[in-house]
Amino acid sequence: MPYREKTAWLSLVAMALAFVPYFAIVVAQSHSSPSSPSLRQLGLFAIAAVVQMAILGIGHLYLTHGSPAEARIPPDERDVAIMRRSISLAYYVLITGMILVGCVMPFNSGGWTIVNAALLMIVLAEVVHYGVVVVSYRRQL
Repeated sequence: MPYREKTAWLSLVAMALAFVPYFAIVVAQSHSSPSSPSLRQLGLFAIAAVVQMAILGIGHLYLTHGSPAEARIPPDERDVAIMRRSISLAYYVLITGMILVGCVMPFNSGGWTIVNAALLMIVLAEVVHYGVVVVSYRRQL
């Protein structure tokens, strides 16, 4: 498995382990949470972000230590094409989400609902980005 595919898998796993529980808790508490700024909600997000960064940091150290020469290889034409395609598709997801969050949701939602919707769209865009990388390397594109 190429190093860049390993890092894409690592990023997908880190996001899943950090944000699936975050959004599960947010959905479970959506009926009881206040719409005004909440330190509990902010603390929950901080925990999710720290968990993601810890998994990514430890994972990158492990992957780099396991194959330091492969980690230093510059991207070739295939790697650049895969990254370009994955970033392009993720951009469309992100822009669609931000239009929804910024232009539609303010008329019928507020507070943490908008914040969490924006965060969800950012996470979905990253999932698309790394998912396309993984699929592209699996299909040898």
